[in-house]
Amino acid sequence: MAERKEEEFLDDITTAETEELAEDMADIDPVEAELDALRSERDALKDKFMRALADAENARKRGDKMRRDAEQYGGSKLARDMLPVYDNMKRALEVVTDEQREMSTALIEGIELTMRELLNVFSKHGITVISPQVGDRFDPQIHEAMFEAPVPGTNAGDIIQVSTEGFMLHDRLLRPAQVGVSSTPKS
Repeated sequence: MAERKEEEFLDDITTAETEELAEDMADIDPVEAELDALRSERDALKDKFMRALADAENARKRGDKMRRDAEQYGGSKLARDMLPVYDNMKRALEVVTDEQREMSTALIEGIELTMRELLNVFSKHGITVISPQVGDRFDPQIHEAMFEAPVPGTNAGDIIQVSTEGFMLHDRLLRPAQVGVSSTPKS
């Protein structure tokens, strides 16, 4: 019997809620309801529009950044492929003796002019040479240690030999300078 009273009570609550809702609906003007619906739809569309606008702006910024990166660093593969040409020309000029220079002046001058032109092209495209000197401090950001050797009279971490020069393309490392590093603390 207690269950039956509880069910009747619950039915009464449901009926009361339904009647209250019907009264509320009767109080609402159909024009006002339509205006509320239109305002809600407007706000939803405005939100979608603002999000789409923000997405478009972000896509534009990403595109600009990608374009700038492509302009600055797009030739890095070609630049890396040209570095051995620079190395070989530099080695050729370093081994020329005074006697060879006298005998083949025009040839040597041609190689030197070609080397200068290669450096001008590198400079024009933002490629700079990293030329460490013996005695400089080793910097792992721009140098590559090829070997470590104890050399009296040097500090640990000093460059003791330069094998090849390094190169930067704008602010990116194309190739680190290859160096030998001292491992002996100064005595």
